[in-house]
Amino acid sequence: QVQLVESGGGLVQPGESLRLSCAASGSIFGIYFMGWYRQAPGKERELVASITNNGNTNYADSVKGRFTISRDNAKNTMYLQMNSLKSEDTAVYYCTLRGVDWGQGTQVTVSS
Repeated sequence: QVQLVESGGGLVQPGESLRLSCAASGSIFGIYFMGWYRQAPGKERELVASITNNGNTNYADSVKGRFTISRDNAKNTMYLQMNSLKSEDTAVYYCTLRGVDWGQGTQVTVSS
């Protein structure tokens, strides 16, 4: 089982940016599906963005044009660049490999 550790969350004001990182304990080379999910209080966990091993990406409509997912196989790390943050982006963000391995989550709070 691969261990995943997210980092980069925090408290920011609307319009600001954050970059989340997801570091894996093992190689992510060849892993087809990697993604970021989020869960806000009282809501179900939802897919934010995903990336395949050949670089194909997919985004939730609510974050298209603002968020960018990427992966660095050499560093065994996945990223989520979040720009133009909104209050509705407030949630705990989780990374996953294959939808099987999950990180512990990192809190993102967007508030003025």
